Amino acid sequence: MVSTEMVLLLLIYAMIILRVFFGPSGPIQTFAQSGPSLGARIERNVAIGYRFRVDGSNRLQWQPEGE
Repeated sequence: MVSTEMVLLLLIYAMIILRVFFGPSGPIQTFAQSGPSLGARIERNVAIGYRFRVDGSNRLQWQPEGE
């Protein structure tokens, strides 16, 4: 009797977890829907040179704010 209850509880728990990940507002759907928008932003940033250095170097350097 106890094992039947445990199996039912685990089944309900698994269904809830699967719905969280594979549901309409889960992370998989969110990334699938936002992919084209993110790709367009990256393409625009590459086309206009967002955060490119003027001297052509691509080395990242840390500088404190305000300098």
